[in-house]
Amino acid sequence: MSNGSSITHFLLLPFAHTRELQLWHFWLFLGISLAALLGNGLIITSTACDQHLHTPMYFFLLNLSLLDLGCILTTVPKSMANSLWDTRAISYTGCAAQLFFLLFFMSAEFYLLTVMSYDRYVAICKPLHYGTLLGSRACVQMAAAAWASGFIYALLHTANTFSLPLCRGNAVEQFFCEIPPILKLSCSHSYLREVGLLVISICVIFGCFMFIVVSYVQIFRAVLRMPSEQGRHKAFSTCLPHLAVLSLLVSTGSFAYLKPPSISSPSLDLVVSVLYSVVPPAVNPLIYSLRNQELKDAVRNLSLLLYICFLFQFVMMLFS
Repeated sequence: MSNGSSITHFLLLPFAHTRELQLWHFWLFLGISLAALLGNGLIITSTACDQHLHTPMYFFLLNLSLLDLGCILTTVPKSMANSLWDTRAISYTGCAAQLFFLLFFMSAEFYLLTVMSYDRYVAICKPLHYGTLLGSRACVQMAAAAWASGFIYALLHTANTFSLPLCRGNAVEQFFCEIPPILKLSCSHSYLREVGLLVISICVIFGCFMFIVVSYVQIFRAVLRMPSEQGRHKAFSTCLPHLAVLSLLVSTGSFAYLKPPSISSPSLDLVVSVLYSVVPPAVNPLIYSLRNQELKDAVRNLSLLLYICFLFQFVMMLFS
């Protein structure tokens, strides 16, 4: 990365310029991050500890929660620290790392959502072959492929973006390091390489999206042919959370990158970036737990166990 000698740090876009609003932003993001840590942490612990949840669907859900935690921890802590200490700075290396990990977690999450649509397709349309097509080895391989694809995607974009010479200042028009604001700082025509990578990425993402659409067309056709109303309800209850999470991620991300330049402004860009980078990881646990009785029971049992352990420790401290 040849820019390290010329630029040592970047300046991120602040949420507010007054001290009161900066502190309000800090506490808001603290609440969102704690909610995300609690929700995703409960899902990870519940699916790992409860034997009834050792199925492909919950295995993929565990991976999704890990990726959601990664997304939150990549952008939110630095933004909170900047608001708390009234600064905008992020180091050159820190910016590169933030960009890499955000691309890694978000792209791996989209690939994983594609895998999860295949899981729902096999479970509903080919239930007799479910154990064969989605055995433990196949699930691990598909999850590993999603993580590896995200890693390669992030590595290519990060290496290419930070190999460009930057000569238009160091102010990034976003509250975290992102490709488009950094490309605006470039004074080289070699940014066409990044455009080429983006075109390839769009083709891959569109292919995954079409796979998801075709899968759900087949799923809904199979569900509507079910004679039992209870069976249709159970099938919808496992598919709708996945569709809701996918719709939230795709709609907010698409609006962020495809909105007309005429309506673009720093304030709107900030709000939209929060919608696609912060909100989905925070609300995904809530979406998955609302209509999933098995998961709610597991989380309730885990919460009760943690409460009993805490109470036991408290009593031991009183009598020690």
